[in-house]
Amino acid sequence: MSDFHNSIWTDLTGVAFSQGYIDAGGIRTRFISSGTPDKPLLLLLHGTGGHAEAYSRNFASHGEHFWTVAIDLIGHGWSDKPASGYEVKDYGAHVLAVMQALGRDRAHVSGESLGGWVAAWLAVHHPDKVDRLVLNTAGGWTAHPEVMERIKRLSMEAVNDPNPERIRTRLEFLMHDTSKVNDDLVEVRRAIYAQPGMIGAMEGILCLQEMDIRRRNMFSDEETGTITAPTLVLWTSHDPTATPEEGRRISELIPGARYEVMNGCGHWPQFEDADTFNRLHLDFLLGR
Repeated sequence: MSDFHNSIWTDLTGVAFSQGYIDAGGIRTRFISSGTPDKPLLLLLHGTGGHAEAYSRNFASHGEHFWTVAIDLIGHGWSDKPASGYEVKDYGAHVLAVMQALGRDRAHVSGESLGGWVAAWLAVHHPDKVDRLVLNTAGGWTAHPEVMERIKRLSMEAVNDPNPERIRTRLEFLMHDTSKVNDDLVEVRRAIYAQPGMIGAMEGILCLQEMDIRRRNMFSDEETGTITAPTLVLWTSHDPTATPEEGRRISELIPGARYEVMNGCGHWPQFEDADTFNRLHLDFLLGR
């Protein structure tokens, strides 16, 4: 099946959006946003090695209802890349600093993979900051050595030799239908991975793929059960990191959580089947 959304620019056609930088606790942080600040704030958090373009197909629909802000997490994308500080609490502190820089005390927080791990950390440790929570194929509960090794290998290969084929292979890990990886997405990530200092940053980012570090960042069942924010756990039929059954178990640990599975998608359902994702996501965020 060919993919007619062949460019991030065509994804954003007709969307009033902005890209910029804010100082979040001393971290120069890049963002893409849609909607206006008179609306409730929705923060979108990407996954390991990702960047704000993960949400290029979601800005139009979400900007109608929310001040929708996708950031490049610390060390990622075009944000600052310190030498250390890549455990989940460090990402959480960065997101709190982003909220402060945006002048908000609370936000809806939706995260994919690592972003979901960070979103859940905020909901556990700073419940007053999180209105509604979306965990999209989220990390934080599973530790599969073969998955961790694959993420490490593909990520380091891509950043050590950021040629289009290695970048494409890393992106294809995210998709069930690998034809969805378009040339534009490859080039955006290639430019990010070719930045000076990106190899060192990626080594830091991948610390959560080391079992001892991962274990101390994971959530216990007890911690998970303390989440009070209304929560949507969104999984996929072909997620490469955890099964739908593992996703369901997370939802069952969170009081009152909603659980949805998107079929025919991998680790980026918000991109791979944006129409379905936008409908499910907005229904939940708007309390429908």
